[in-house]
Amino acid sequence: MKNKIVLGLVIIGGLTIACSSESSEKITDIVEEVEDNYVDNYPEVYSKSTDFFEVLPTEAKNPNNPSTDAKIKLGKKLYFDVRLSKDNTQSCNTCHNLDTYGVDNNPFSEGNDGELGGRNSPTTLNAALHIAQFWDGREPDIEAQAGGPILNPVEMAMHSEEEVMAKLEAIDEYIDLFDAAFPDAPKLFTYDNLKNAIGAFERQLLTPSKFDDYLAGNTKVLTDQEKKGLQTFMDVGCTSCHSGALLGGNSYQKFGTFGDYWELTKSENVDNGKFDLTQNEADKYIFKVPSLRNIEKTYPYFHDGSVEDLSEAVKIMAKLQLNKDLTDEETTNVVAFLNTLTGEVKEEYRQ
Repeated sequence: MKNKIVLGLVIIGGLTIACSSESSEKITDIVEEVEDNYVDNYPEVYSKSTDFFEVLPTEAKNPNNPSTDAKIKLGKKLYFDVRLSKDNTQSCNTCHNLDTYGVDNNPFSEGNDGELGGRNSPTTLNAALHIAQFWDGREPDIEAQAGGPILNPVEMAMHSEEEVMAKLEAIDEYIDLFDAAFPDAPKLFTYDNLKNAIGAFERQLLTPSKFDDYLAGNTKVLTDQEKKGLQTFMDVGCTSCHSGALLGGNSYQKFGTFGDYWELTKSENVDNGKFDLTQNEADKYIFKVPSLRNIEKTYPYFHDGSVEDLSEAVKIMAKLQLNKDLTDEETTNVVAFLNTLTGEVKEEYRQ
């Protein structure tokens, strides 16, 4: 931290120096000297972190749905197209807005007819790397997930696959796009092709962050506070669920191991989780563990969007899942660490 303060003073002081080649070179030399003398105050944190976490992959491949530029282009067009909904009002991006990190920041999303969905819309960013899709894991991958909301009566409210594809086939632009994306397909306008195109696009929505730089060995990229937060995150046991490249997204867990979640979240309704899908008593209150990538931006939190503030969500999780009471300082540090997981979607995939 001392070195960072010195660096800041050097830069500020440099603003008062006349803009000459000589002064600029002096400032550069001093900055480089400070960086060369950088000392990591928490080397053991880095060593431990590499046991729990992995650098985010650069690709999210599906061997059953190879990505091509033409398929990604079609998938992007479909992702942003409101014509996939009954009244031309809803697109995938409506609830999974790429400008707001793949969510709409609402507890529940409003569908075509104004009705609200039953669970918080999870982010599409990095979703291709999850073990399964939806809070209850009812679909195996993003290709399968992509077809659900379009036909859901509460969401995009189209009546059938045939209706969707007939609507698209009547649009001249889509004839060329489908032909380019699926040149060898015996039939272009199929619902499977639609799902595969959207899936190919969503597989590009990976968001590496400075935490990946840290895991790759650039230990100076995190501040001392962020490293303290990372240490607390590991020491209290958050990694039992939030580990790997996604810090989550790869397992299922009961929400409320040490209590009823609705007591702390103040949820208006009790959601039975995976039980509603399986009717298996052991699945009550079981949900897919969310990834913590971009968690700073994907509020409100939990399956019902019941908590707006990340600090509050961190304290609730520590209490409900680990039976730990975090101090305000520990919570602040953990949040500082979680903020290092924020990345960006490549500009080429934005609307």
